[in-house]
Amino acid sequence: MRAVIQRVDGASVVVDGETVGAIDGEGLCVLVGVTHEDTKEKAERLARKLWSLRVLRDERSCSDIDAPLLVISQFTLYGDARKGRRPTWNAAAPGDVAEPLVDEVVTRLRALGATVATGRFGAQMRVSLTNDGPFTVLVEV
Repeated sequence: MRAVIQRVDGASVVVDGETVGAIDGEGLCVLVGVTHEDTKEKAERLARKLWSLRVLRDERSCSDIDAPLLVISQFTLYGDARKGRRPTWNAAAPGDVAEPLVDEVVTRLRALGATVATGRFGAQMRVSLTNDGPFTVLVEV
């Protein structure tokens, strides 16, 4: 699993004009990509990492200050544009594999006590955020 983590001061996801997920104030906006070899165990590891990663102001984590997370599925994180002008998506897991694993990340985060908003799997989403820093980190588990 691969995640792009952005420290934000608010973020939201809109689908067909409707806000389907939003967080206010300091938190994390997390784009999650799934590949073919990913498992529930990796989803659990990613959730623990997201909850405890000390990337918020003053080196705090979401668990330290109960900061919210906005988790959004993003298959394009496994795009490969090394050859030619058009990326390939061969490394991205198909929806029937990826969706349950992204859901597992969200479920595990909530079990840890996190407030989690989400996008809508497979939808055309408009993501808005205020990147605080800017601060962006790539994590792979």
